[in-house]
This record gives sequence, structure tokens and C-alpha cells, in this order.
Amino acid sequence: MPQASPPVTHLLYLHGFRSSPQSAKAKQMAAWVASRAPKVTWWCPQLPPSPREAVDQLLQGIAGWPRDRMGIVGSSLGGFYATVLGERIGCPTVVLNPAVDPARDLARHIGETTQWHSDDTFFFREEYVDELRAMTPGALAVPSRYFAVIATGDEVLDWREMSERYRGAHLRIVEGSDHGLTDFDEHLPHVLRFLGLVPGRD
Repeated sequence: MPQASPPVTHLLYLHGFRSSPQSAKAKQMAAWVASRAPKVTWWCPQLPPSPREAVDQLLQGIAGWPRDRMGIVGSSLGGFYATVLGERIGCPTVVLNPAVDPARDLARHIGETTQWHSDDTFFFREEYVDELRAMTPGALAVPSRYFAVIATGDEVLDWREMSERYRGAHLRIVEGSDHGLTDFDEHLPHVLRFLGLVPGRD
């Protein structure tokens, strides 16, 4: 798998549905950047429930970032958002068990729900499903810009559907594991190589 060239200097991490910057993967990546690549600009915002507001917030936040030196990592619904942004910006994009059709999958979650890492609640509205549907990208313009880590043991999303969606991308199919990639420490080096943050090839 070729690494991104040149190495990213600005890195955006996008959490999943009901998740937050306190997720294990987000904190692990944040800790690596802080200790090993402190000059890299790191941003992992808490995303609002509205997909339209989330993408608007992200586009405003990265407006001043260098498009040829930035990268995106997204998990689950964050992987969907990462793909939305990746198609618009054209930067290296890593997706971790990415949501392929969240408009379909989240329609059953309309109503009040809680976040995983706190007691905070939020309301997922019916119009948010329409917002997801409206922003769903078509076929990937340049699949090689993507690196997808997909677990066959994902208990939430279908790994075959994810693999098909990212056909032509750099794929790391993980036997077993789970939706949260609790073995993320095994996959982080591959993510970092793709982003050009560590040398070498897989």
C-alpha cells in the first residue's frame, strides 16, 4: 500500500453516531499525534446530530487548511462524513468500518438517544435522514485516495457492503474484530503509513 505523498500536516478525525472525541480510537490517534507528530494540526470536533450542520461545521473548520497536505480519518458515520469531504476536497481519506448507507440504517434511530461516552442526550430528527440521503456521494472519483479498514466481525454494519463500496481503494480486511475495532492498536500503524506519518510500505 503506497503511503500518502507528501505527509499530511493537518489531520481531521471524525467520530461515529452517538460517539465523541472521547472514543478509544480518537484518543489513541490524538495521543500518537501529540507525542510523535506534535507539529501536525489535529482536530477532532464533537459533531452535531444534524448531518448538514456537521458537514458545514467541518468545511468551515478546515477552510484554511492546505488541501494537498491534509488527511481525514472517520469511523462508522464519521467514515461516511469523511467520504463526503474526501470527494469534495480530494485528500487522503481513511475510513474505519464506514457507514455506507446511513440514511437507511439510521432511520430506525429517530427520536431521543444518548451518547456512548456521557449521559448527554440528543434528538435524532426525521429530517436528518433526508440530509444524509441528499449528501450521499456517488462512486468514488479516485478510489486510491482511500484506505478502508473493515472488520468481518462488525456486528453493526455488513463488511461485504463496505468492501464493495470501497472497491478499488486500499483495503485492510480484518478477520473478526468488531464494529468499534477494539484491536485498533494493530491497525494504527497502517493508517499512519497511508497518511505518510510514518515511513515504509505494507
